[in-house]
Parts: sequence; C-alpha cells; structure tokens
Amino acid sequence: MIFLAIFCVLLFGATLYCGYRAYYLAGLLADAQEYIEDLETTNVYMFSKIGESYENMQNIDRLGAFEAEDEAGTTFALLKETITELKDIFDGEAQEKK
Repeated sequence: MIFLAIFCVLLFGATLYCGYRAYYLAGLLADAQEYIEDLETTNVYMFSKIGESYENMQNIDRLGAFEAEDEAGTTFALLKETITELKDIFDGEAQEKK
C-alpha cells in the first residue's frame, strides 16, 4: 500500500515535470519561429532594395561610364555579383516550396 502511494506521487511529479518542460519548449519554439519569420522578411526587404539600387546603377551607367578598374566599377561588379547570388538563393527557395 505504501509502495503504491509512493509510486503514484513519483508518477504525478514526473508527469508535472514533463508537462512543464513541454510547455517551456513550446514557448521557445514559438519564439524561434517568430525570429525566423522576421529574418525572412528582412532578407526579402534587403534583396528588393539591393535590386532597386542595382537597377538605378544600370540606369546611371547606360553610357558605360563606369570602368572596371576604378572603385565605382569594382563596387558595381560586386553589387551585381551579390544580387545574382541572392537571386539564386531566393529562386531556389521558391522552387523548393512549390
């Protein structure tokens, strides 16, 4: 009889502890999900702004005034490479979701 009472108390305690841990971990998971969604929103915003900047630079350079050897030409080339890499990443994620 005493064994059964001790067993029930221990089982109840273990159940409470496991329930608390599950509740706590669910909260952490929800916070992580919010962070990931905010990060994705920020990435999309940054990608669109970089794309707009690149288009503006192309409009400015319509006559080919930037040379590849100077600082502006190097910056232009790096920006183009970054946009291309980001576009590949975002396009890849969009295809995976389909």
